[in-house]
Amino acid sequence: MLDLKLRNARIRTVDDRHPHARTLGVLAGRIVGLDATVEDLPARTVLDCGGAVVVPGFGDAHNHMAWFGQSLDELDLSTATTLSQVYDAVARRAAGLPADAWIVGSGYDDTVMGGHPHRTELDRAAGGRPVWLKHRSGHMCAVGSEVLRRAGVLDGTADSPEGGVVVRDGDGAPTGLLQERAQSLVTGLVMPYPVADLAAALGRASAVYAAEGLTHVVEAGIGLGLIGRSPVEAAAYQLARERGTLRTRVELMVAADNLHALRAHADDGITTGIDLGLRSGFGDDRLRLGPMKIWLDGSLIGRTAAVSEPFCGHDHTSGVYQGSPEEMRRLVVEAHRSGWRVAAHAIGDSAVDLALDAFAEAQGVLPRPDVRHRIEHSAVVRPDQLERYVELGVVPVPQARFLYDVGDSMSEGLGPDRTLWMYRHRSFLDRGIRVPGSSDRPVAPGAPLLGMQSMVERLSRAGTVLAPDERVSAEQALRAYTVDAAWASHDEDRRGSLTPGTYADFVILSDDPVTVDSHRIGAIDVLATFVAGECVHGADAVGDLPTVNGPLPTAGTPRPDARSHA
Repeated sequence: MLDLKLRNARIRTVDDRHPHARTLGVLAGRIVGLDATVEDLPARTVLDCGGAVVVPGFGDAHNHMAWFGQSLDELDLSTATTLSQVYDAVARRAAGLPADAWIVGSGYDDTVMGGHPHRTELDRAAGGRPVWLKHRSGHMCAVGSEVLRRAGVLDGTADSPEGGVVVRDGDGAPTGLLQERAQSLVTGLVMPYPVADLAAALGRASAVYAAEGLTHVVEAGIGLGLIGRSPVEAAAYQLARERGTLRTRVELMVAADNLHALRAHADDGITTGIDLGLRSGFGDDRLRLGPMKIWLDGSLIGRTAAVSEPFCGHDHTSGVYQGSPEEMRRLVVEAHRSGWRVAAHAIGDSAVDLALDAFAEAQGVLPRPDVRHRIEHSAVVRPDQLERYVELGVVPVPQARFLYDVGDSMSEGLGPDRTLWMYRHRSFLDRGIRVPGSSDRPVAPGAPLLGMQSMVERLSRAGTVLAPDERVSAEQALRAYTVDAAWASHDEDRRGSLTPGTYADFVILSDDPVTVDSHRIGAIDVLATFVAGECVHGADAVGDLPTVNGPLPTAGTPRPDARSHA
């Protein structure tokens, strides 16, 4: 007997061998058949979908789950369009707080407001309380004088970290803006966060993800490092899973800052890693270690991406590297030798060169066919670099939604010629390179349907089509967020399509993202989300469909035969 059977559905399987179906059967957390193979089989629960659309569960190949979950409890500055609005929001939050209470905000965008918050104005608004406002990019922040004092910036005792900038005015006084690794001057004052608090943040984030149809996400950097929350951050994911609040499958990138020299037998080739020799792949289908994450350069928003030609209007600005290029190259090679997949953060074309050169050297030292190393963002890719992605089998991980939210500012910094190289998609597909869907949330909104819309339209907020030749079809956009996202994690045989034998991870939608007008893709409703055949979001909405015979399987509800689920 099946655990669950869906019938009367418009199913897009994203499997070329059986692209469409009306009926789907689930047993023990996996899909066991479609249409005629399961139509007449009995099931504990039969869900009549009433013609609703069913697609594979969405994957996000690059997001920041703990960061996003914490931001849900912070002062939201994402809608601020002027600096005055930021200062007013800080003043409102400060009212009634103890004199030593921190005021933490996130999501401000200097390109919208015309500048960064200044420490003297933050001091006034907060009454001298410590203020920490995080830029939407994650590559910079604005702080008040009290934070600078505690960090040792005002008295000159602080050392500016390599790969970081403490921005100063013409008189040499700090403005309160900290870029790249200089942010560690602040994080060192407040981190590590308690594991229980991080687990709660993950639960908040996971609820949002499930509501958007996400069934698998890749967390792009835990532990020590630029955006890590705690040296024991993986414990927070484990705790959230034990609490039952982790509703999505999660793959954890380990920030390179956590890697260190290891003592192993010479025959093992394990020279660099984390304790016990754990590496990419350790874990299970719900929570496992993914690639090693290394930040090579900065951001396009902050003009800190490493580019081969200066940014427009910044004749002497070609970005920054997070450390010595030679040391970063060496780390990539050693991680590759030690069995890790590598995810290199490279925004500018110079950083892309560094990543590609490092991957080429690594494969020369120790060939690992089909390892699927990645270049996170791949934001500015020259035409001559495209073939090197093919040659080395490197996975590009761009974020299409950036085009709408911050594309105008990025294009202004790159100029018209380089804008054609920005966040490519079609150029990769034309060369047989798969492009997984991802968001970099909370840098940009993370709803997969919004990301698909941007892949198809490539519209900026101002209504400009950015690099129109890089647009893709709606069907290709759906593949990006399903089977191609799974492929980037070596999971295409287990998830990403509705194929017999794969995980029963699927989403019920109010409309078909492949056939609706492109401007409506992002507005499609996610009616319900299922992981391993259990409803993790939308049980009430599913109940409004024409017929549910039998109890709807929901996460945490034991099956009658108490079988385990894959």
